[in-house]
Amino acid sequence: MSSPFAARTSVEAVEEGMLLAPKFDAHGLIPVVTTDADTGEVLMHAYMNEAALLKTLETGEAHYYSRSRQHLWHKGSTSGLVQTVQQLLIDDDQDCLWMKVKVFGLGASCHVGYRSCFYRQISPGELANGPVALTFTETNKTFNPVAVYGDAPNPTQL
Repeated sequence: MSSPFAARTSVEAVEEGMLLAPKFDAHGLIPVVTTDADTGEVLMHAYMNEAALLKTLETGEAHYYSRSRQHLWHKGSTSGLVQTVQQLLIDDDQDCLWMKVKVFGLGASCHVGYRSCFYRQISPGELANGPVALTFTETNKTFNPVAVYGDAPNPTQL
């Protein structure tokens, strides 16, 4: 089967063309920023390989590539936190994706139980004589990860 992606023939074709020509990195991955389609809230950052991108395009549901397990995973296959794609954008040089999704199930995307994987804040300009402190931006978990995943939540199970 031939690739559904266009060849990267020129800067002009990549930046101004009408064909998808994603640039995967040396490991065959492309970064994906995933946001809530309604609120714009950043839910997570992950990676796709060619198979994950093709499966996402085919099904309309988010599929990612787990770098830790080196395995394709369908978001929500274990947890029920399925992400349905509302819009998929690619940046100017086609090496980064932005996916706007609706989250089903419990309405969360983080395996730790918070709605967003970005539930802690780093305060710029506050370097101390020790480790930099984090501040929680979400104080209540959306779900109990132990109840969903068992004793040892694993981000690659999502």
